[in-house]
Amino acid sequence: MKRPNVLLVMCDQFRGDCLSFDGHPDVKTPYLDTLAADGIFFENAYSACPSCIPARATLLTGRKASTHGRVGYKDGIPWDYSHYIAEEFANNGYQTGIVGKMHVDPPRTQCGFQSMKLHDGYIGFYRKASLPYWMHQNVSDDYMRYLKDHLGEFSDVNGSGVENNSWITHPWIYEERFHPTNWTVDESIRFLETRDRSKPFFLMTSFVRPHPPFDAPQTYYDLYKNKPLREPANGDWVDPSLCERDGMIMDSVHGCKDVDLRHEAMAGYYACITHIDHQFGRLITALENDETYNDTIIIFTSDHGELLFDNQLFRKVLPYEGSTRIPLIVHIGKNIQKCLPFKSTSVVELMDIMPTLLDLCNINIPTCVDGISLKNEIFEHKKIDRSYIHGEHSRDAEQSNQFIVTEKDKYIWFTQTNKEQYFDLSTDPREEHNLINNPAYAERISQLRHCLIDELKDREEGYVQNGKLVPGQKPVVMLQHPKQSN
Repeated sequence: MKRPNVLLVMCDQFRGDCLSFDGHPDVKTPYLDTLAADGIFFENAYSACPSCIPARATLLTGRKASTHGRVGYKDGIPWDYSHYIAEEFANNGYQTGIVGKMHVDPPRTQCGFQSMKLHDGYIGFYRKASLPYWMHQNVSDDYMRYLKDHLGEFSDVNGSGVENNSWITHPWIYEERFHPTNWTVDESIRFLETRDRSKPFFLMTSFVRPHPPFDAPQTYYDLYKNKPLREPANGDWVDPSLCERDGMIMDSVHGCKDVDLRHEAMAGYYACITHIDHQFGRLITALENDETYNDTIIIFTSDHGELLFDNQLFRKVLPYEGSTRIPLIVHIGKNIQKCLPFKSTSVVELMDIMPTLLDLCNINIPTCVDGISLKNEIFEHKKIDRSYIHGEHSRDAEQSNQFIVTEKDKYIWFTQTNKEQYFDLSTDPREEHNLINNPAYAERISQLRHCLIDELKDREEGYVQNGKLVPGQKPVVMLQHPKQSN
């Protein structure tokens, strides 16, 4: 039996609701809508540790944060895991390749990929003058070398001056064909054209956008810049003094208080998404021209979302839907097995992608994997046996958080301040009404709190003592004693 090819497409900071297919009123994604309408759309997909490094560790290893140990963001911690997803495919006769963002340490750690064309965006940690030469982004990043070869040594991804974590927006200043989004698809198509055709392929196409800078080409920005856009969520629990205090800081977690700049940022973000969508369309066309589209499993997802000023918040890390909910589309080529399109309501997470793809390709799933294969749900519409996802992110005194999310609701605990929140997502998907003190939900809140206690009871931070949550314990971003070490 011919083995299927695999195309895993990942974006950085792509909100789960930013698809026309999912009912977003503004952003347009025709190619992704087509994939979703002809595939399986998981409407309750989450990133359980919503920042770049821990989320990617979960995707590439199939392990949850408490197992791979990265429960927050920190550059410079070496990657040393067994059983990466690409490694399993390579060991089973697949040609493996990645184009775009990996964000591992040291740079160019293979993680099972046999060929690598990398671009991690603008990462300040790998631009320090004190770094070893070979680790510097100007050396280790293939796109950076490409850009300088074509446009001169002083060209850079931040040539317009737009900061890589901010809401500042400016269209791409070079020709569109030199944009990293285009380059990522160019190199992905090149992989398809030059691969070893005696083997099936596993290709990961990994876009840096729509992560800031919001710098889509002018034609994409023009689609949104003068258009009325849906206002961000503004919950009854929001403290407006925080945005008033910090809203002039370009990368503040509390957003932007300038109405015009906020609109520009939203337009810039949506522009980046439509740009990705059109380039994704190029990649699909390349598969069709190659006559391998119907022999390929395609997954589209993201490492985490973007708060985009909902409830006067920006960036990621925090446990709200804009940050944690991600797109997840699975498309099975019709030559592989008949698969009827549908929408799944199961609560799924990035750790489920590795076991799902291995199972779909009849490759054994390593015992260290925490995720659940979605194969039976994909083909037989059988819901997986999971009632909730445990999520977390360690950062600082204000942002360190733990959460439990289900198909219908979410419980949040901030580990340093002891603040709790509860949202009924079935009636309040934009999290505008904190019901933590509503007596009608007291029993349900207690149930979810005990789920969190059970998840944290053996953790080294000491978040649970005598069966209760204990605030103020020092957060760590890398566990010294992960639950599993194999």
